[in-house]
Amino acid sequence: MMNKDRNISLILLPVVIAVSIIAGVCIGSFLSRERLSPGEQKLRELLGLIDATYVDEVDVDSLLEAALPDLLASLDPHSAYIPASELTAANEDLAGSFSGVGVTFQIIKDTVTVIEVVPGGPAEKVGIQAGDRILKAGHKKLTGSKISNEDVFKNLRGEKDTKVVLTIKRGSGDKLLTFDVIRGDIPVNSVDCVYMIADGVGFIKVSKFARTTYEEFLNALGKLRAQGARKFVIDLRDNSGGYMDQAMYMANEFLPAGKMIVYTKSRTPDNETMGISDGRGSFQDSEIVVLTNEYSASASEIFAGAIQDNDRGLVIGRRSFGKGLVQNQMDLRDGSAVRLTVARYFTPSGRSIQKEYKRGLDGKYQLDIIDRYNHGEFYNADSIRLDKSKLFFTGNGRKVYGGGGIMPDIFVPEDTTGFSSYYINLVNSGLVQKFAFEITDRYRDLFKVAKTLEQLERIMPSDDVLIETFMNYAVKNGEKARWYYINLAYDQLLRQIKAMIVRDALGYDACYEYLNRADPVVKRALEELKKGNSPTNITK
Repeated sequence: MMNKDRNISLILLPVVIAVSIIAGVCIGSFLSRERLSPGEQKLRELLGLIDATYVDEVDVDSLLEAALPDLLASLDPHSAYIPASELTAANEDLAGSFSGVGVTFQIIKDTVTVIEVVPGGPAEKVGIQAGDRILKAGHKKLTGSKISNEDVFKNLRGEKDTKVVLTIKRGSGDKLLTFDVIRGDIPVNSVDCVYMIADGVGFIKVSKFARTTYEEFLNALGKLRAQGARKFVIDLRDNSGGYMDQAMYMANEFLPAGKMIVYTKSRTPDNETMGISDGRGSFQDSEIVVLTNEYSASASEIFAGAIQDNDRGLVIGRRSFGKGLVQNQMDLRDGSAVRLTVARYFTPSGRSIQKEYKRGLDGKYQLDIIDRYNHGEFYNADSIRLDKSKLFFTGNGRKVYGGGGIMPDIFVPEDTTGFSSYYINLVNSGLVQKFAFEITDRYRDLFKVAKTLEQLERIMPSDDVLIETFMNYAVKNGEKARWYYINLAYDQLLRQIKAMIVRDALGYDACYEYLNRADPVVKRALEELKKGNSPTNITK
């Protein structure tokens, strides 16, 4: 682990603490004060009338619980209510770790199937393997058409050092195996993939901004530099964000001292924050490219905006989501919580990337990505609706626009070669994943010999055999074989099948590595780095 003195000029943590204290005081005051506003008095009267005279008996507390999500949604698209029953799960994804058995799984044919075993985790220590079917957790049956991911989480996760007995079916044998697994801390990794993608170039895939993201990211940078990386591709596609401070720390690694990273504006000064680079970043001379798409949001946009506005590197891909609202989580007395929008953030050039919304339940806002698709934005940069009135300039005078996400410096359209409604339905049916797992399961002993992607590819069935076998499998599962459309999408379908086999046999890192080979956005990033078009200080 690489430790650094992160003396960034931030007031974020004091603000969070102060806001939490103020929120507690305000909520307590609201609940206890005797004088109510007219609106509060009306709400109390209405609830009293419902409780006393409504035709059916009603649980008023449940009524309020159901109304709270809509109440917060009427403020903005990102303020939200989290019931007490969902709070732990809602926080786990960004917390950095949880306690469980240490497997990733998929429900295949009504059975919980282990896809990957966390290295060094509790499940690996007792001998559970990829491909195992988990039939029971304790006395709880984990098979059948009604089994859900939530059921599996509930039974596999639990308090640290508690025991769960897993009943396992392995391979084609009839004998069932039992394993006593002692639950332990399982890291929630936010850096999904780290490898040398080309000579002197490292690739890092960041899937979210959790509590440990900066630490993971810094370790990844150090690992790649030790392998000879001097340039980096940082993939933030499909990263919906998370903790703002993690994005700020990451950006600080690449910026000289005194550069604005992000700042926020609020109705109250306590919620206003400013991030300035401290000049202690270890990668200030490294060339970088940041990849974004329409699902890169929030903290992803903070990082991309800081790199772009400071002319520090290229942003390549498609326009980002456009979320520039800052939420603070405030816990309520009953164990529930609200994530309330308290500020707007701005990139160094002064632009807000928050896309337009109307207060209330704004259906148009929720359909924005679909509107972009229908408008042709995914395929043609000229179709992007930029608000030319919100023009800003980077440090070197390059034009950038606010009001709707980060527009990349280099636009790369979505690759839809060979796509058809038939192909999309075939992929969305889940048959590709199920088929790939069956192939991996069938050849598992052979595939175990492969330690690298290249070795696995050499022993996979041939391309034609994979496609023909898959189509026979699809027909058996109710999908017609329409060979005209299959041949049009031959390469894409084959890539999907192989990627899932690679995932099941070697894990997610190898899967990303395989997919990146044919990814047009990644290819363009490597081209620009090879040409030297993403220097440490981009000029006009």
